[in-house]
Amino acid sequence: MENAAPAAHRYVLTFACDDRPGIVHAISGTVVDLGGSIAESQQFDSELTGRFHMRLEFVTEAEEQAVREAFAPVAERFGAESSLDVVGRPVRTLILASKATHCVNDLLYHVGTGALPIEVPLILANHETPGALAAFHDVPFEHHAITDADQKAAFEDRVRAAITEHDIELVVLARYMQILSPELCEELAGKAINIHHSFLPGFKGADPYRQAHARGVKQIGATAHYVTSDLDEGPIIEQEVIRVDHTRSPRELMAIGQDTEVRTLRQAVAWYAQHRVLLDGQRTIIFR
Repeated sequence: MENAAPAAHRYVLTFACDDRPGIVHAISGTVVDLGGSIAESQQFDSELTGRFHMRLEFVTEAEEQAVREAFAPVAERFGAESSLDVVGRPVRTLILASKATHCVNDLLYHVGTGALPIEVPLILANHETPGALAAFHDVPFEHHAITDADQKAAFEDRVRAAITEHDIELVVLARYMQILSPELCEELAGKAINIHHSFLPGFKGADPYRQAHARGVKQIGATAHYVTSDLDEGPIIEQEVIRVDHTRSPRELMAIGQDTEVRTLRQAVAWYAQHRVLLDGQRTIIFR
């Protein structure tokens, strides 16, 4: 009986370093040395920062450890920030939530259908409301009230512990209505995504859509961005805008806004999980 052929593996490599000659040649040459073939390749030279960014999908029979060892000297040679993963591997994601559930519901639904390449081992919330959704999707849920500074600190400590316990790679603030401390923002740099409506900073508070209605806004949008200590000003990953007019009621504006929020957040999370988002200073490079 003939031996079965070795299985082919599809990997995704991201590579970012100061731009200089020979980078693409070195990377593609390493793929050839591994007996592999390139399936998808995208690159960008940033005039703003002088950085070279690349995302590469390739197929090879080599095992992951061998691939990592092959690319290590290439990354060292160019002083690069690089990552290697198996294409399609679900990214372990912690969801933080508050009272609103539309973003949580959308994320869990698309995880369940297999359309969103993440896995959610835990949801942490400062309101009980998302608990029913978590139970429906069979995701562990914890409610920790936040009414003072001590409880807020305790919640953030629980976030840190959960990240360690569950090997979390991404934290998603799914309309989590608490400001993270600068210390936690720093710890989560490049690994936490937030979503907010487009009315900031003009319309703040608990009912921005009624304020927007009163001012006769003509467009509604949402922004998904990395979390930083600069509130709602982290590097932008995705944005969407919808035109509206005077016929829309505050309730309709809210419904349109929430639909926009869920699509925008879902897209940002998907791109992150697919290793399509690379940081370039205060902005992002998105390899669609």
